[in-house]
Parts: sequence; structure tokens; C-alpha cells
Amino acid sequence: MEYSKEFKAALSNFSPVEKDRLIFRLLKKDKLLSKKLYFELIDTETTDDKRDAMEENVKEKVLLASKYIGNQKYFQTIIRKISAEITEHIKITTDKFGEVSLHILLINEILENNEDLGRQRFDNVYKLYLYIINKIFRALILVKKLDEDYWMEFDELLAELHKKINQNTYLQKLCINNSLDLNWLKCENIPDNLDKIMKEIKSQGFLR
Repeated sequence: MEYSKEFKAALSNFSPVEKDRLIFRLLKKDKLLSKKLYFELIDTETTDDKRDAMEENVKEKVLLASKYIGNQKYFQTIIRKISAEITEHIKITTDKFGEVSLHILLINEILENNEDLGRQRFDNVYKLYLYIINKIFRALILVKKLDEDYWMEFDELLAELHKKINQNTYLQKLCINNSLDLNWLKCENIPDNLDKIMKEIKSQGFLR
């Protein structure tokens, strides 16, 4: 929504007390904005601190979730909640590096359970694997938007991911079927137009 000059002028004419009341009323209705402002104005923790804490949070929660891996519907519900926490962290801190690293970490932690996942019927894990493949595509697209100085760190995470995919036959085959080239799991090999490639793949009915 765009605000007219008249609207902005009217807001500027509010007294300090009226402005304070309006701000606090808005913050009560928007918890995310409240957390973002707290982080930007008075939080003593840095973005790196918040990311480190989120990394531990992801590891702990995926470990706890792994107890329910036999109940894929419930397991995937928990994983999506963890992903939502990562998204909230990114919105609060605008952590561009963490937007990639934390989602790749989430996938790697899920695939720590490759042995248990391998005991599941393919139709039970199909949705989870498609979810993972979509996340990989999005992470790789984001990598290309970041400075190459980060690539060495991302390559370490992607190398671990590549290894785990190769240890999971069903996931490996599904990656191939959905046109995810595993050679892209190295920053220098990611196509510049991967976002367009992904759209084309989706238009052909894949990644769903």
C-alpha cells in the first residue's frame, strides 16, 4: 500500500503522546514487527549470535522430531514449524547468510535419519522428499544472489548434503526425476538462471 503525501502529513501532525499510543497499538497487533524493532533498537545479541542460537535450535528440534519419523504426517508438521522459526529469524534479523545456511542445515539434520527414512515406504516419504528438493532449489537460487566470499562456507554445507543424498536411493532418484542436477551442489556450478529453470520445471508438472 502506498501512502499519499496528505496521509503522511496528517501523521506528522500527531503529538508525541498520540504517536506513542499509535506505535504501541500497532506493535501489539504485529508481534513480528515488535520483535524486529526490539532486535534493531536494544537487543544486545548480534545477527551472528541469533544465527548460532537458531542452529542449535534446529539441531535439537530435528533430533526430537526424529522420534516420530515413522509417523510422517506428524514429522513433517514439526519440520514445517522449524522452517517457520527460521523464516521468522530471517524476517527479524534480515540474515541473508542464515537464509541459506539455516535451511541447508535443516535438510542435513533431517537426512541424519537416512537409515530410518530408508525403512519407510516410498509413498510415505514422497512428500517429505519433494519438500526437501524444493528447499534445495530455493537455497541454491539464494546462493547466487550473495557475495562469492560466502561460497567456501556454503560449499562445505552443500558437500555434506550431496553425500547424504547419495546415501538415500529414493531421494537421489527423485532429485533426478525432478531435474535437480546434483552437480549444482557446488556454488560455482549453480546456473545463473536457476530461478527460471525452476519455473520451467514446475510448469512441466514437477516439484509437486
